[in-house]
Amino acid sequence: MARTGPPHLDFRSDTRTVPDARMRRAMAEAKVGDDVYGDDPTVALVEERVAALLGAEAALFTPTGTLANLLAPLAAGPAGAPAPRVIAGEGSHMAFLEADGLRRFGGVELVTVGQRPDGLPEPDALAALLAVRADRPTVVCVENTAMMCSGNALDADATRAVAELAHRHGAHLHLDGARLANAAVALGVPPARLAGPADSVAFSVSKGLGAPAGALLCGSRAYVARARELRGELGGSLHQAGVLAAPALVALDRLPDLAADHDRAAALAALLAEVPGVQVMRPPRPTNMVMARLPAVPAGECAALLAGHGVLVLPLPNAHVRFVTHREHDMIGVRAAVRAVAAVSAAVSGARPARTTDEDPHRQRRRKHDDEATRART
Repeated sequence: MARTGPPHLDFRSDTRTVPDARMRRAMAEAKVGDDVYGDDPTVALVEERVAALLGAEAALFTPTGTLANLLAPLAAGPAGAPAPRVIAGEGSHMAFLEADGLRRFGGVELVTVGQRPDGLPEPDALAALLAVRADRPTVVCVENTAMMCSGNALDADATRAVAELAHRHGAHLHLDGARLANAAVALGVPPARLAGPADSVAFSVSKGLGAPAGALLCGSRAYVARARELRGELGGSLHQAGVLAAPALVALDRLPDLAADHDRAAALAALLAEVPGVQVMRPPRPTNMVMARLPAVPAGECAALLAGHGVLVLPLPNAHVRFVTHREHDMIGVRAAVRAVAAVSAAVSGARPARTTDEDPHRQRRRKHDDEATRART
C-alpha cells in the first residue's frame, strides 16, 4: 500500500489536494452532455474560461497535464507530417518525467538542452540546436514555473526571448504551464501576459488550484482542432466529462488563494535555512516550492528519514528533496516539517537539535496562539 500521512504533513506535491464540499457539490450538480460530440456544456464553459484567461483563441480539456503535453508537439505539425523534434530543458518535467511517453507514443525526437538557474534554456545552446536543420517540425518547450529550479516563476520577457529565438528558426514554442497560475500570482500579472509569447500552452487545474483532474491545452482555433482529433486517437476523449470540468470551474475562482501557498512556502524556506546543516535553494522568484538538502545524506535517504517523522517529501535527482505547499497546509504543518528536518539533521550529524529562531520562548507563545487560531478556522 502506498504511503500516506496527515494532509498537512504531506509535502510531496500540490496534486495531493482533495475536492472540498464546494467541488463535490459542483460535480454532483454539473450539467453534462457528451464531449465526444461537443455538446457537454460544462466542458465548453471551462474551455472558454481558460482560453479567455490565457488570451488564446481556443482551449481543449484533457484529463491530465501529461496528455496535454503529449498532444502539444504533435498538434504543432500538419496531419501526415513526421513527428516533431522537441527541444526541452534537461530538468523540465517534459524531459525529466514525460520523455518516455513522448518518444513511445508520440514518436518524437526529444533533445534536451541545458538550463540556466532560473529554468530558461541556455540561449547559446538552444540557438545551436535550432541552427541544425531537421527533417521534421521543431517544437521548443519552456516550463513555467520551473520545477527543478525550486518552482521559479518566469516573467513574460524571459519567455518572449525564447519565443523570438524559436520563431526565427521556424519553430513552435510550447509553454508547459502546469503551475502558470502560481507564476502569475507570484509576479502579480494576468496569466495571459505570461502565456502571450507562446504558440501553445498547457494549463493545469489539478495542481495548486485543487481540482481532482484536468488540464487545458490552449492555442489557435486550428491548432486546438488538430489537438482534439489527436486526443481522440490517443484515447483521451471523455463522454460526460462535465463532472470533471465542474470542479475545474471552481478551481479557476481560486487563483488569488495561491498567494497563501506562496507565503507558507516562504515561511518554510526561512525556517529551514535556520536549521544547522541544511541548504535551501533560493530561486529568483519563488512560488510554492522549497528544495532543501543535507549534503551528507542522499535525497532518497533523507526522504525516508523524514517519512519516519511523518513528513512526506519528494526526493529529486539534484540531491534535494522537494516540499510543495498547497491548500491542505497550514503553519502547524510547516513548523512540524521544520522540526522533522532539524531532528534528521541532528541525527546524521550526531548532535542535539539546535533551537531555531522559531523556538524562542516568546515566539513559542505566539506560535501557540496562531496554531489555536488555525485550528479554530479548520
